[in-house]
Amino acid sequence: MSQDILRMTAVQLLEQYRDKTLSPVEVSTAMLDQIERVDGATNGFCLVDRETTLELAKASEQRYSQGQTQGSLDGVPVAVKDVFLTPMWPTVKGSKTVDPDSTLNKSAPSTAAMARHGYVPIGKTTTPEFGWKGVTDNPIDGVTNNPWNPDKTSGGSSGGSGVAVALGMAPLALGTDAGGSIRIPASFCGIVGLKPSFGEVPHWPASPFGTLAHAGPMTWTVEDCALMMNVLAESDHRDTNAVPRRHIDYMANLGRSIKGLKIAYSPNLGYVDVDPEVEAAVAKAVDVFKELGAEIVRCDPGFSDPLPAFGHLFYGGAANAMRDLGNKKRENMDPELVKVAEKASRLSMLDYMGAVNESMALRERMANFHQKYDLLLTPTLPITAFKTGREVPEDWPTTRWPTWTPFTYPFNMTGQPGLSVPCGFDSNGLPIGLQLVGARFNDALVLQAGHAYQQANDLTNRRPALMS
Repeated sequence: MSQDILRMTAVQLLEQYRDKTLSPVEVSTAMLDQIERVDGATNGFCLVDRETTLELAKASEQRYSQGQTQGSLDGVPVAVKDVFLTPMWPTVKGSKTVDPDSTLNKSAPSTAAMARHGYVPIGKTTTPEFGWKGVTDNPIDGVTNNPWNPDKTSGGSSGGSGVAVALGMAPLALGTDAGGSIRIPASFCGIVGLKPSFGEVPHWPASPFGTLAHAGPMTWTVEDCALMMNVLAESDHRDTNAVPRRHIDYMANLGRSIKGLKIAYSPNLGYVDVDPEVEAAVAKAVDVFKELGAEIVRCDPGFSDPLPAFGHLFYGGAANAMRDLGNKKRENMDPELVKVAEKASRLSMLDYMGAVNESMALRERMANFHQKYDLLLTPTLPITAFKTGREVPEDWPTTRWPTWTPFTYPFNMTGQPGLSVPCGFDSNGLPIGLQLVGARFNDALVLQAGHAYQQANDLTNRRPALMS
């Protein structure tokens, strides 16, 4: 039975709780046991506290027995990336420079919202230091590996959350994304990940990466993603960038047809080299949208690679995160993070503002593009997972991670919703992701289309061998 539990979505678990065929304690115990059993190979979790998790599961079980359930996620285990404040557990962001005690007794908007809805936190998941790169390793916890092949990377920076969902250690997980950090591990780990529109999900304390940074859900199905968004999008006064709550039900249109949608398909944005296996899997996925009645037009959005501008904004954010740390603390940090931050600290104000200008021009271009097209389809990444413990693939021409994530970071600059959905596997059995991008604040349509695709091209029965 425990293997069945591990494969259930949050929506299925909630049905079982209501029917009294499963209990939150039974489910949480099965997932804690799964962490013990398989996470030695992947290192997805940096903190597990069985006692606290089971206490919260027991409280949920009692609410069900009394017919007084709490919100939309009561009793559902959730893995929390270790950048989100949790009152009972420290949040150190993979860094020896953070005083763990200083982070206790505080909640992030996402964890506060989920607590109002009765979630059961299953543990904290690993992240690179301050979430600075597209793979997951840090000076405290070491390296996080891919659930399909532990010799490969899980991606990052929400690599631990990607692993947790793929291996049935939690049906839902929280991630953050300032350059692809939800969508990269979603693609490499074969799960669903949504970078919502900027401001759609409140985020506090403000990220040092500024308007590039988004908080969002990582799940096994698009339906669970929508369920989680209904909770995460609740307003929180502490995020002054968040849009007012618009009471959107992200699940309401999931079953609706996507017939008649006008969708642009760009296999390479006009400038990206894409692995042939990835290109073929994504092209096959696009055919499914055609079969579902969408009008597909092959075209590029018409911008050149904004990598230099993104680098100024992102690495400027890394320098911002470290601005008050002296040399002694920096000696205990990821040396590559120190390197990029020190380089970015030498940028002039006009360098930085020039990157802001480019970002604003990109936003305008994509706003105009979506006057014509409802959605844009691209690969999530041009490659599949590479050797673990590295920032870039072997024999890669450059040394920094954004050079292999060219489909993700432009949409951090524009603040648009980007959803990664599994669309196949390469010849080595490694997952491939399809990215759906929508107009700003059209997250519900992105989820609707992603759900329609996932229903038509169901890969949810295939799980990593490590899971069983």
